[in-house]
Amino acid sequence: MKKVALIVAGGRGKRMNSNVPKQFEILQGKPVLIHTFQAFLTYDSNITFVLVLPKIQFSHWETLCQKHNFNIKHELAAGGETRFHSVQNGLKLVSDDSIVFIHDGVRPLVSSVTIENCYQTALQKGNALPVIPVVESVRKVENDQNMAVNRSKYFLVQTPQTFQAEKIKTAYKESKTTNFTDDSSALESAGEKIHLVEGNRENIKITYPQDLIIASAFLKNRNQ
Repeated sequence: MKKVALIVAGGRGKRMNSNVPKQFEILQGKPVLIHTFQAFLTYDSNITFVLVLPKIQFSHWETLCQKHNFNIKHELAAGGETRFHSVQNGLKLVSDDSIVFIHDGVRPLVSSVTIENCYQTALQKGNALPVIPVVESVRKVENDQNMAVNRSKYFLVQTPQTFQAEKIKTAYKESKTTNFTDDSSALESAGEKIHLVEGNRENIKITYPQDLIIASAFLKNRNQ
């Protein structure tokens, strides 16, 4: 099936303490977002791209593409009020007969192994959700109480959350709420079972300034 990377990049950099949206922060000489594209190109040079950005960032993105000689063909979709609406807008540009990888634009270190695991599982079972186990102790806080919980029952969710396009598009069209923080939750609400696959631990989401330092170290190690 056709492979489509739907990259969602709507960040505004508030937690980065920066005026630069985090997808445009410079990492090893290039914007984070370009590294994210390149991670998918390393996996499959024939993959199709849809990029969702706030409309006010379109011109700046085009300027960055020219500055960094980035000429990979992709379609642009305007971001919406919430992540749900942004993904919904991007899915309009994805054909039904596709496997679609819905990926955070600020996760530039996803591995080809993770992407392929997601692809094969979604191809066979309809969807794939990459996760990694929790390695630190976890406590649940509720009202003014807190308690230890069994961490072996919990996993951290990553992207690309991967789907047979027709199924996830239907889930987004028929959803009665827009409060989902990830795409698998939207599909799950439509009655579908979610299938977990192993993610890669370096596939961090760049959110805070120190994350750029960590990502830079990972990239240096990967390129040695």
